Formats: sequence, C-alpha cells, structure tokens
Amino acid sequence: MGGPPDPPEGTPEGAPGGGEDEYRSVVFDESFIRAARLQEYSAQERITDHAPAVRRRPPLRKGGLSRQALVLVLLIAVAFGTAIFLGIRHPYRTPAADSPVEPLRMTVVQLAPQGEVPGTEDVERLFSSSPAAQFRTGAEGVPLPASRRTAHFSDGQVVTALLTAKDYVVRSSLDPAVLTGGETRPVRVLLDSGQLEQFDRSFDRPAADGRHAPTGWLVRFDPSRVELADRGIRVHGTMQAAETDSATLEVTTDHTVVYALRPAGAGPDAEASLFTVRRELHFRFDRDDLRLHQAELVVAHVQAGPLSCAEDAAARLRPLLAGRTAEEGGPAVTDPYATGGTPALCGSLAPGAQPEL
Repeated sequence: MGGPPDPPEGTPEGAPGGGEDEYRSVVFDESFIRAARLQEYSAQERITDHAPAVRRRPPLRKGGLSRQALVLVLLIAVAFGTAIFLGIRHPYRTPAADSPVEPLRMTVVQLAPQGEVPGTEDVERLFSSSPAAQFRTGAEGVPLPASRRTAHFSDGQVVTALLTAKDYVVRSSLDPAVLTGGETRPVRVLLDSGQLEQFDRSFDRPAADGRHAPTGWLVRFDPSRVELADRGIRVHGTMQAAETDSATLEVTTDHTVVYALRPAGAGPDAEASLFTVRRELHFRFDRDDLRLHQAELVVAHVQAGPLSCAEDAAARLRPLLAGRTAEEGGPAVTDPYATGGTPALCGSLAPGAQPEL
C-alpha cells in the first residue's frame, strides 16, 4: 500500500522528506569530523563578505633569530661597548685630577769623607761594625706603619697610598736592575702621568738644576766603577700618611739605605766598603692616583756618601771605595748669573757614619 501522494505543488520547503536534500548523499563518518577545521569569523569579517575566516601566521624561520631577539642582542652589545669606553676614558674625573701636577723639587747633597774610606773583604763585618748593624735587609726594612681612615679617605685608600709609596721606595733604591743596570721603567710606572715628561727629560738630558737630576728620582750608581758586593741591602726608616685636604693624601717617607760596594769586575776577593744614602720623599695622591696605584713625587731630599764633592752626582752616583780619599777641591762650580740653576751642595761625612774596622 503506497504512501500518501505528494501535493501537486510539491513538498513544502523545509518539510521532512521534502525536495532534493543536498546533504542527503553525504556521509559524515568519525574521521571526517575529527579532521574538520573549525573557523570562527570575527565581527569585521562577518560584515565583509568573502573575507578569510582567520589570519594565517607566517611560518617560523628555521635556524635564525627573531627580530626581537636581534634587537635585544644589539642593545646588549651597545651597552657593553659603552661601559668599556667609559671605563677607559673615566669621564667622571675629580677636579684635582684636572689640575696641573706639581713638578718634583729635588736636592742631592754629596757627603765627602774626612779620611780614607774603610774596607774589608768580609761584608758581614762591614755591616756589623757600622751604624747599620741593626737595620733590616731589603724590603723588610720598609714596613707599613699602623694606619687609619681620615676625614675624607677610607682605611683602604690610606693603605693603598702607603703601599704605593713603599713600592716606590723599594723599586727606586733596592732593585739591582735599577741600581746598576740602568733600568727606569719599574720606577716610571708608579708616577702620575703628569710627571712623566719631567722624568723622561731627567734621563735624556740630566742637569743639576733641582728638577732634572736622575739621582733625585732614584738611586743610580755608575756601573763602570762599582758593583754590589752583597745584594742584602740594609734599610731603616719611617713612613706616615696624612690628609692635606678633602681631595689629597700625602705620604712622607724617610729611609736610610746602606749598600756594600766594590770595584766593578774586581771579583769577590776585592775589598768592599759601605755607601749610605738617606732619602726623604714626599708623595701626593688624589683619588685617581689611588685608583691607578700611582703617585706624585713632589719633594726628594737626598744625602749620599762617601762621594767626592768635585764630581757631579746629578746623573749617577760615583762612590769612593775602600782605601780612597776625597779629591782636593770643593764642590762643582756654581754660576750665580745662570738662571734656573741651583747651587751645588756638599758636606762632610761624619766619622761615626763609617764602619769601625
């Protein structure tokens, strides 16, 4: 028995079983549903007909950095380079660092013996029979004093100033390479850059003018005449630090250094004699000097003997050795009409300063 016939006009649209359903032949199995991509239109896309449902992201670049990462790396590199540049240039300099550095003022006094210079082959006997018998050997004779902070400088800054001054004393009066080898760099590197021109000029063109005598900067013997008979140099002295103003520390050192010397190339059997140098040095430090482990040497007062007053001691010290006496005649001539010069200074070496053999 057949079903009811369709109306003449056909089945109304939307009625069950009516018309030719376009999805009637489509079978939606489970794999099709799982693979289906759901896309939701945005409000703007719903307004605009035929707009793509979603915006496709560009594929990631393999093996490279994103733009943000590149920018970050560039910023880090620029910051690092700026830090290095500022560290080298050090733009935040103190007013004291920009002020001219005071030149070194020096005096070298030659002490002539009143008789024959005593000597012996026994170096230990030389020292034990002299005022240097109780002196310490080498850098042990330059101990650091007790120190404390000042109104404007910390404990560490005061200690740094004392250490730098000690280094200068040790290198300029105890280093054999400086004493007889002609080296100057170990001393030069400790000086403020503002004094290097004066220092170099002193060794290039020595002059007894109170400004450019190498023996005002360091102890320097004539290696063609003398050599060290004992590297155990005896030293005794004092050091003290004080604040002069809110930007400056000063260190004063006063050391007596005693050397055992003999004629150059004479061999260990030659008689040795003692040579004594007393050095009073005044150092000045600003904060940049402390940071760089450098100093301004502003005053050097040197007394040395036995020497002959007739010889010039500006460039090198030429000690009188065992059995020698001072040459007749006074100190080197002084011209009162010459400008910029200083008078030659000479004194007599006290008999008690010599070994009693």
